Amino acid sequence: MNILVTGAAGYIGSICAEVLLARGMSVIALDSLLEGHRAAVPPGAIFCQTDLGDRAQIESVFSQHKIDAVMHFAGEALVAKSVREPSTFYAANVACGVNLLDAMTRHGVRKFIFSSTAATYGEPEIVPIPEDHRKAPINPYGKSKLLFEQILADYKAYAGLKYVSLRYFNAAGASADRGEHHRVETHLIPRVLDAAAGSLPYVDVFGTDYPTPDGTCVRDYIHVLDIADSHVRALEEIDRVAGEAFNVGNSRGFSILEVIDVAEHITGRKIPRKLGPRRSGDPAVLVASKEKLKHALGWEASHSSLEEIIQSAWTWKQKHPNGYADSGPSRISRRGYSG
Repeated sequence: MNILVTGAAGYIGSICAEVLLARGMSVIALDSLLEGHRAAVPPGAIFCQTDLGDRAQIESVFSQHKIDAVMHFAGEALVAKSVREPSTFYAANVACGVNLLDAMTRHGVRKFIFSSTAATYGEPEIVPIPEDHRKAPINPYGKSKLLFEQILADYKAYAGLKYVSLRYFNAAGASADRGEHHRVETHLIPRVLDAAAGSLPYVDVFGTDYPTPDGTCVRDYIHVLDIADSHVRALEEIDRVAGEAFNVGNSRGFSILEVIDVAEHITGRKIPRKLGPRRSGDPAVLVASKEKLKHALGWEASHSSLEEIIQSAWTWKQKHPNGYADSGPSRISRRGYSG
């Protein structure tokens, strides 16, 4: 099976491409390299440096390669940036996605796995959060992802698209060869490990007065290898579950201080922390209900203990202390970059 992976030079996309190749599938890896890293693309993949904002470039990829299914990771993902630059997010996460869907429709490609997000839910009213929870995203990032989910339903009705949306909570961890290296790092676990390595002076802890056991935010962390596995499983069963959305999480949350404590144990290093006030828009607890994915696909996470997640990320960081070598951004257009 030939799978087009967009955002294949990004964190999750590159590891999903790696897993697909390991399971005997062929991968066409698409990325603009604005944010992604060429070195992250698995060597067994066919790489296409392509801007999803350019319909001619997308058409060229579909014309040159036989594609059986698409896994779509490309897009903008920084929540704070989405508040400052909403137009960037609607262009990358909606308009560029429509360009991709139109090319699929023209070339008769009907299978599509979408990298969505827990941000589609907004402030949780029920924890763990089920898939039928009210959708009320509180920032343009979540709004853009929810809008694209709605667009997918339209393409299912008019073009026969078979799609599954996978809503991740907090992706973390690394494979043996690939890990998390963002040009602007905002995620907790890599920042904690940067502090352990001495490249950050401390870890910011935003809020210590939440209604949680230790007063800090609680989040559901999911190993990136489990995310990749859930994509493969959804693709295998897409004829049966087309049009569905599934959470990808553990139904188990960990606080910021718990994450730091486990990282201290694994690294053997003291990790300084700076306690500060809450950030606007940070819910106290974000934890997924995993029941729908378990019942529909018989799937559960198998690598997502906090210890295994942090150990894998730390092992990769020690091998790649500066991340990927190609650290400078590409000069390609700012649209449609890696996930």
